[in-house]
Amino acid sequence: MRVNSNHELYHKIEKVKLLPLYTATDLDYLNLLEEILLKNNVPVVEVTYRSDLTGQAINQLARSGKLIVGAGTVRSLDQAKEAVKNGAKFIVSPAVIPAVIKFGIEQNIPVFPGVSTANDIQRATEFGINVVKFFPANISGGLKAINSLSGPYFDIQFLPTGGINLENYLEYLANDHVIAVGGSFIISESILKEENGQKADQALAKIVQSIRAIEDQKQ
Repeated sequence: MRVNSNHELYHKIEKVKLLPLYTATDLDYLNLLEEILLKNNVPVVEVTYRSDLTGQAINQLARSGKLIVGAGTVRSLDQAKEAVKNGAKFIVSPAVIPAVIKFGIEQNIPVFPGVSTANDIQRATEFGINVVKFFPANISGGLKAINSLSGPYFDIQFLPTGGINLENYLEYLANDHVIAVGGSFIISESILKEENGQKADQALAKIVQSIRAIEDQKQ
């Protein structure tokens, strides 16, 4: 069993360069979340299994149909099944979990397994996976580790999360082995609560503009 490495989601994330990591503790902010992400051309979000409202949040956003909604912090097959039942279109895990990966393959749903070592990456590649979550990036060697691991695993792309912030995200994105960056620094429920979402909107707009400026320089 091998993943569909040509799934359109990979191309979408590579284009956007961002994977917002969102933890929902109040469903009332989901409409605002959706509005701000779409306004800033970030049509994808990872809703994490870090609250009791995760399934409901995924379901509400998925039913709207305006965002590509995925499930994050998926640690078990049961969570993966629940997420997909609620409309999740991709799965992000903190580790390499074979049962979750196999389920994703069966459903033709991309799975981003968490890796931090060569052994982790090797296990992921045995399922045909070539895009992995590098986690936690900040304490796993950061860009130095990514560059070293990209020697033997030159055909692997990394999506670093954990310790990615406003001070270092552009440095990560400048690396050819990085497909995108993820984290709650992109948008979060706490910042949505400030100034009726205006602060979140302005912060995300600045992030997107900075990325576009770098992309324009490459062309």
